[in-house]
Amino acid sequence: MPFDPTERVVLGRTGLSVTRLGFGGASLGGLYRPVSDADARMTLERAWDLGIRLFDTAPLYGYGTSERRFGAALSGRSRDEFVLSTKVGRLVVATDAIPADAEVDPQVFDGRRDGAYTGTDGRSILFDYSGDGIRRSIDASLKRLGLDRIDVAYIHDPDDHWRAAIDEAFPALARLREAGVLRAIGVGMNQAPMLERFAREGDFDVFLLANRYTLLDHEALSRLMPVCIERGIAVIVGGVMNSGVLADPRAGSRFDYSTAPPDVIARAGRLAAVCARHDVPLKAAAVQFPLAHPAVVGLLAGVRSVEHLEEYDALLRRPVPAALWEELRAEGLIPAEAPTP
Repeated sequence: MPFDPTERVVLGRTGLSVTRLGFGGASLGGLYRPVSDADARMTLERAWDLGIRLFDTAPLYGYGTSERRFGAALSGRSRDEFVLSTKVGRLVVATDAIPADAEVDPQVFDGRRDGAYTGTDGRSILFDYSGDGIRRSIDASLKRLGLDRIDVAYIHDPDDHWRAAIDEAFPALARLREAGVLRAIGVGMNQAPMLERFAREGDFDVFLLANRYTLLDHEALSRLMPVCIERGIAVIVGGVMNSGVLADPRAGSRFDYSTAPPDVIARAGRLAAVCARHDVPLKAAAVQFPLAHPAVVGLLAGVRSVEHLEEYDALLRRPVPAALWEELRAEGLIPAEAPTP
């Protein structure tokens, strides 16, 4: 059965409720190509009109640009009507003021250094998962957002910073949660194994899992998802198109932020062929598949335009016959044990 994008779902044990469809802020930070302030505002306002009440951003996204745009668009809204998340672990600093001992995030995409976000001249990103860095990050985010609170704070991509993340960032966030500064804390990553480790070693409310529970990639299914259900950790999925290959499986498509390899394009093509036999767009199957898992409460649409946002809304509402999921299982394209709508 299809999904209602505006359905409110309780976010784990937090008492917060979010809509099934959320708005992811990377693209509005100028990911790969510029987005004007006017276009960003128009898209965020359309999201509100569509009933979206989950908004996710980060200091990394446009080196502060996304947070400022989200804050400007949401500042006049009733604060209790929406859930806002941002992230910690990266600080935005003036390039000419980088400390000598700082660890700079090079942002290498497709071999292009500093090639991810446009319009970031004069600013850089530093990794900082220390307790002091976490507090500075939250304070800076609140200033850029211009809002009175952040609901959810995620430790952002600590792949190479496990020890600092669990020993310093997590306790700092837990103290902020205990003090009521934050309602919930989590981790956002592009991998499942380390999220499983966080689930076992910390008291987290929610995980933001990008690219690792999709129609194409089922890495999280066998181990991470059961642990999240056991521990009451809500999962929000991002990157359900795996950077674009599930939207348009052809040579040159992106897969996980880089050019898709031939075997990935071939597998995406097989998925598309099954969908075509049932007269269902591949993108509709891609957005609905992860939401069927009981651990998953919502998904983020990382869009840059009103048209793209409205497409996500329509894709979630599109009926998908049970026979399509059965054929995907029979073809070995999704695991036999994967829940389906």
